[in-house]
Amino acid sequence: MTVISNNDIARAIYLVSKDKSRAEQSVISGKIVKFLFKKRMLSKASDILSRLNVIINKEEGRVVAKVSSAKKLDHQSKTYLEHILKKRYAAKEIFLDENLDEKLLGGLKIRVNDEVIDLSVRNKIKKLQEYLTKSA
Repeated sequence: MTVISNNDIARAIYLVSKDKSRAEQSVISGKIVKFLFKKRMLSKASDILSRLNVIINKEEGRVVAKVSSAKKLDHQSKTYLEHILKKRYAAKEIFLDENLDEKLLGGLKIRVNDEVIDLSVRNKIKKLQEYLTKSA
């Protein structure tokens, strides 16, 4: 028995619908829902849609970065962060999804897909502590 992953399904949906009109995409969406229902996979629809979103963003050169910070970022910080992330991910567009996290002492945590960039003060203190204990 061949196992089809949620990522495989998302990729297939993308390939089938990428150059279609809205009307054609609507028909395709209906068929996809029927397929998922028939295969008893409706519970996986959320994960499949999430993976489809990642595929579409990648194909179109968009990156969604989830940014957690202790306080709201100012315009200059956002612009600088977008510039750095565009370079790092070779993206055409960057979308920042900002969250305030009161647990952070300061700094940022940035999540892009499965990668986490931890620039928090707590992480810097932890790294310094590890360095100092190794050096002693």
